[in-house]
Amino acid sequence: MVLLLFETALLTSGFSLDEPNTFGNQIHRMLKLGLSIDDDDAAEADVDMPPLEDIDADAEGSKMEEVD
Repeated sequence: MVLLLFETALLTSGFSLDEPNTFGNQIHRMLKLGLSIDDDDAAEADVDMPPLEDIDADAEGSKMEEVD
């Protein structure tokens, strides 16, 4: 999460990223987390990032709120 915030700050300050594909993958993972989309159907695994944590499906509300 910290790396994502740092790279977002770099972009908004006018800098470019060394690895924009990694940044895009992080954004996609955050969207999947927030929308409660399972990663079972993914064709390729994210090599640079650890797997998402399993959270109870019975938990109320969006999983994105748990990140805050």
